[in-house]
Amino acid sequence: MENDNSTVVKEFILLGLTQSRGIQLLVFVLILTFYLTILPGNFLIILTIRSDPGLTAPLYFFWGNLAFLDASYSFIVAPRMLVDFVSEKKIISYRGCITQLFFLHFLGGGEGLLLVVMAFDRYIAICRPLHYSTVMNPRVCYALLLALWLGGFIHSIIQVALILRLPFCGPNQLDNFFCDVPQVIKLACTDTFVVELLMVFNSGLMTLLCFLGLLSSYAIILCHVRGSASEGKTKALSTCSTHVIIILLMFGPAIFIYTRPFRALPADKVVSFFHTVIFPLMNPVIYTLRNQEVKTSMRRLLSRHVVC
Repeated sequence: MENDNSTVVKEFILLGLTQSRGIQLLVFVLILTFYLTILPGNFLIILTIRSDPGLTAPLYFFWGNLAFLDASYSFIVAPRMLVDFVSEKKIISYRGCITQLFFLHFLGGGEGLLLVVMAFDRYIAICRPLHYSTVMNPRVCYALLLALWLGGFIHSIIQVALILRLPFCGPNQLDNFFCDVPQVIKLACTDTFVVELLMVFNSGLMTLLCFLGLLSSYAIILCHVRGSASEGKTKALSTCSTHVIIILLMFGPAIFIYTRPFRALPADKVVSFFHTVIFPLMNPVIYTLRNQEVKTSMRRLLSRHVVC
């Protein structure tokens, strides 16, 4: 990575989301509000699912893991962003940048694969109900969970390996509020065309294929449900429509960011802000608001603690 006639970059300067102090204050209050209200709600969802014997179905098992992934994901960017708002210099070390980038794609990739697993779970439950208990047994659920964590790790380590091979000898200003592949690659003092293609293939193509596959699978499920006269039709429609909302919130911004050449667009920072800070905190909440069983169980849990 070192060159004889160049200075190796030891740190990056983050230019932030905006230079306007008014907008910075607004965003600071927005993020802090989300953290103080919605993040505890995510942990409450995890606690509710783990403590209620009536929420042991695979759907709730994966739902609890989604809440855990989203809560973990929200710690990668937002806390440092809050600190940077009140800091005169927004500096992140090279190692810190690579670490942030790794966990961003590790947890993000894992969550994308988790949504695929949840779609598979719903397909078996709705379209093959007689085989559901056999196919989605606890051993299979844990194997799928291990597979998605491994898939997220492989996806992320490929990103990091490609970045570590690039020489950085200046400039060191990242036009963003966090470290991500598109901005970091543009600072490399070498031709990055091949690396960009590999990154688009690794992140962009995988994201697009997962997105199209998920939409297709839910379209099949919804067609199957509409043609049936079962008592659980309304519940199945509600669950699947909730999953589709989460898919659009997660994959829409990711497709915008990673499926095109790494050229800056005016909307990049805004899309990245919602993708890395706002949506991860919102996803489990959207699920909860549309699921009566979890809401009822959560009320019972809160009432027991209030009485105690």
